[in-house]
Formats: sequence, C-alpha cells, structure tokens
Amino acid sequence: MTTLDTAGTFTLGDRTVRRMGYGAMQLAGPGVFGPPRDREAAVAVLRAAVEAGVNHIDTSDFYGPHVTNQIIREALHPYPDDLVIVTKIGARRDEAGAWLPAMSVAELTGAVHDNLRNLGLEAMDVVNLRIMGSDDGHGPSEGSIAEPLSILIDLKKQGLVRHIGLSTVTPTQIAEARAMTEIVCVQNLYNLAHREDDVMVADLAEAGIAYVPYFPLGGFTPLQSDALSAVAVELGATPMQVALAWLLQRSPNLLLIPGTSSVAHLTENLKAAGLVLPEAAMSQLDQIGAS
Repeated sequence: MTTLDTAGTFTLGDRTVRRMGYGAMQLAGPGVFGPPRDREAAVAVLRAAVEAGVNHIDTSDFYGPHVTNQIIREALHPYPDDLVIVTKIGARRDEAGAWLPAMSVAELTGAVHDNLRNLGLEAMDVVNLRIMGSDDGHGPSEGSIAEPLSILIDLKKQGLVRHIGLSTVTPTQIAEARAMTEIVCVQNLYNLAHREDDVMVADLAEAGIAYVPYFPLGGFTPLQSDALSAVAVELGATPMQVALAWLLQRSPNLLLIPGTSSVAHLTENLKAAGLVLPEAAMSQLDQIGAS
C-alpha cells in the first residue's frame, strides 16, 4: 500500500484512478507557453509521479501548445496499463500565447487528433470540453453548450474518445450535457477560499461523477492565507498539503491534479494523500471559505 492509496480511488468512466493525480500544465514554459526551461526535469517529474503510484494525469494539447503532450509521450510511452490520461479541448493559443476559444467542428476535431498524435494514442480515455464563456475566458458563464458538445459526442461515436467530461461550466450546462450524453467528470475552480461549487460537488457525488478542482491554492486573501498557514503549522505540514488534504476529505468524488515541474515539490504534494485532518482542523478550515 502506497501513501496515495490512503486517499482512496474513484471512477472515471470505466476506469478506476487514485484520487491524488498529477496536472501537467506546468511542464510547459512560462505562461504555459513554449518549451520548459529544463526538459529533462519535466520528464523526471512525470516518471517520478507514475513511480509513486499516480495513475491519473491531466493535460491538454494547448499547453505549449503541443509541448506538454510531447513530453508526456517521451517520458511515459508505452503507458502503464492503469494510467488514465485526461485532456481538454475548446481553446487554442495564438502566436503571443493568448487563450482563445476554439469551438468549431474543425477546431474541436483537430484538437482531438492533435492530442492523439502528440500523446501516441489511438483513443483518449477522457476528453473535457473546456468552455471559454466569461469575459476573460477563464470563468463559467451561462449559455448553451449543445453545439460543441454534439461534435465531441460524434468523435466519441467514431471511437476517438472513450469518455466525455466538462470544464468551467455551470450547473445548467451540466444538466444540458447529461441530457445529451454520459458525463464522467467536471473540472472547475474550487478550493478552500472558493466554495461556490459546494452544491455542485455534492450533486455530482450523488450521481457518481468526479469533480476535479483546479487552482487548489488560487485566489486566497491575505487573511485566508494566514488562517491556512496557522492550521498547517499546528499539523506540521505545508499550507499546500493541508489545502489538498482538505479537498480529499471534503467529498469522495474529488480528484486532485496538483501540478509542478519539480520532483521535490511533487513528493511534497503527494504526501498530502496520507495527511488525515482531525475534525477540529476541518472545522477551522471550513471557516476560511465562509470568510
């Protein structure tokens, strides 16, 4: 039994993954654009993650673009039988690195083929449809997603995609999507300081759908950060470890994908899977999101 087993497992479609995974976004260059400063270090992080028991890697071909998936292939192909690679489509990068919507038939179809080619796969385990709805493209906003989702459903029928997920979506959009096809995961912003999706997390857990929070330490105010640090000191852990452990104890359907380009930082993050927070600490931490 590894440390990661302490946090348990959950299902992604017909696959079972450990709840502590790895997010590959930071393997690209600054701003998730261009090549990393140290490609060998990026390869080492991926290999260390899998050796530690990680069997859920989150990525996208618009990280780089193309760079992150090419590094994953270099580091891990041929892939372990239990490894589940999840990608996302629906965005693209321009020459300056800006994030732009990419929702046409050609763009979504091309994105799936780019992921398959750069990862060296014949079919993707899970593809998340990334909605670029808000003014800056990085937050959810209402509006039908039926048209782009129908394209992804068609790619699933072709056998290029095994399972479909959603990213940066509202409850209304999730309901619309579930009426069209099976949805196996939702990836939104959620952490101790950002609890807007509390009800969504619970509803998805009841439905057996994974929720994959991103930015586990993003958007804290100074006071909230101080409160988290105080709990971490009490427990002899780092703030990041405590924040990750809180997510793991928050709901059994939460799958974590903390990212890093450092093996040392990876090791620190993975230790959070074995950190059991006492009830008093959970109560203290719950107050952060309410402040």
